[in-house]
Amino acid sequence: MLHKVQIAGMTIDPASNTPIILLKSQKSDNMIPIWIGLFEASSIASILQNINFERPMTHDLFKNLLDRLSIAVSKIEICDLEENIFFAKIYFTGLESSFCMDARPSDAIAIALRFKASIFVDEKVIEKSAITVSSDPAEILDKSEEGKKWADYLGSLSPEEFGKYKI
Repeated sequence: MLHKVQIAGMTIDPASNTPIILLKSQKSDNMIPIWIGLFEASSIASILQNINFERPMTHDLFKNLLDRLSIAVSKIEICDLEENIFFAKIYFTGLESSFCMDARPSDAIAIALRFKASIFVDEKVIEKSAITVSSDPAEILDKSEEGKKWADYLGSLSPEEFGKYKI
């Protein structure tokens, strides 16, 4: 089952200085944190903040090409999580056919935002990675030391902190 999500914010992991994008389910309090690269974070932040550059960034160039070919992005899906690596698919619709392609979630999100396409997360990904934003203590699904470390860090953030860092 797919869950529609929206971008709840972006922050920086203080331990690694790595950007994190936070996706929030539209039907629950589940948040999915995804660590992404700096260039992809910049691309996502620029579209979220309506920043236009004189020359197209890579995701803008890709959108321009698809527009010229009359191909649209209908949706993206964060479809799997294996060994702490997220997987995504981008769904394209053209005049004569539809198809999907494998992508990194950060690239898929950057492209979806440019096409105003919906973002979905597969339920199995939510089960493996979601944190719940509430006043109750969260249950840690990943019992490893690494999982406990991230649960402690993410659990200590207030909702206001999720969007406080600008990239």
